[in-house]
Amino acid sequence: MALALFALILAVDQLTKYAISTVFLPGESLPVVPHIFHITYVLNPGAAFGMLPQARWFFILAAAALILAFLAYHRRLKKEPAAFYYGCVAMLAGAVGNLVDRIRQGLVIDFFDFRIWPVFNVADIAIVLGVAGMIFAILFRMNERE
Repeated sequence: MALALFALILAVDQLTKYAISTVFLPGESLPVVPHIFHITYVLNPGAAFGMLPQARWFFILAAAALILAFLAYHRRLKKEPAAFYYGCVAMLAGAVGNLVDRIRQGLVIDFFDFRIWPVFNVADIAIVLGVAGMIFAILFRMNERE
């Protein structure tokens, strides 16, 4: 099940990025709901919010470390609550999705544009939901122990 989740997230991320990059030019935007939600093709050299645009190798090494840590602790992670384990899987899939972009072209393709938030992609959603699942599992387990 975890492998299927990982593969699904990675496939959707890469397919959507491919579709955006073949249909749009960088900077081009299509209003889906005017002034609220647009599809905007952005090439992001950094992390969230475009931070650290010159740190490509740092992000590549960080993603590689995350992959190695996941593989090293996989047996232990499987014994954790499902929200924590699958949160780790989702976070890893998102990190790998953005890693593929960084290795292939040095930039991450972003395209969901809500106009009040920086533009993001499917991998970013997976990372955020994965971390949220992990936090939920930690907080739930903390309440369970009290």
